[in-house]
Amino acid sequence: MSAPARPSPRIEVKPLDPRLTAWGLPRYQSAMAAAIDLHACLDAPLTLAPGERPALISAGFALYIGDPAVAALVLPRSGLGHRQGLVLGNLVGLIDPDYTGPIMVSAWNRNPPGGPAITLSPGERFAQMVFVPVLRPEFAVVDAFSAATERGDGGFGSTGRG
Repeated sequence: MSAPARPSPRIEVKPLDPRLTAWGLPRYQSAMAAAIDLHACLDAPLTLAPGERPALISAGFALYIGDPAVAALVLPRSGLGHRQGLVLGNLVGLIDPDYTGPIMVSAWNRNPPGGPAITLSPGERFAQMVFVPVLRPEFAVVDAFSAATERGDGGFGSTGRG
C-alpha cells in the first residue's frame, strides 16, 4: 500500500545564466531523487587546490520559496565529496524562504596539503539542493523546565559509549 500523495510546494525558479537551458534547469534526475543537482555556472574551469580558501560559485538561478514552512539546503554531491574531496565551505548552505537572490555555493577542497587539486568545469553538476520542512516553534520563557528527563543537563558523552 502506498502512502497518500502530499501536495508539493510551489517554488518559483528564476534562471540567471542562459547556459542553464542547455545544461539543465533545476530538476530531479530520477523519479525518486531527493535533491536537484546544481551546475557550476563558471566562465572557465576552476581549480581548487587543497587547503585554499573556498570559492564562491554561482548556480545560475534564484528561487522564491515564499513559504515559511519550507527551506532549501545546499549539499555537496556524494561522489565528488567521497572520491575527490569536494565539500562546501560552510558544510551545508541554508536558503531561507524569503531569500530571492542568486544561489551561490561555497566550495572547498578538503584534501590534505600536497593532495590532489579539484577542477570544476563550466556546467558540471557539483552540488545539490534539497527542500525540507521547517518548524517555527513558539518560545515560552521559563525559570524551570516543565519536566525532568533521564539525561538532564548532561553534555557531550554523558550517555556513555557504545
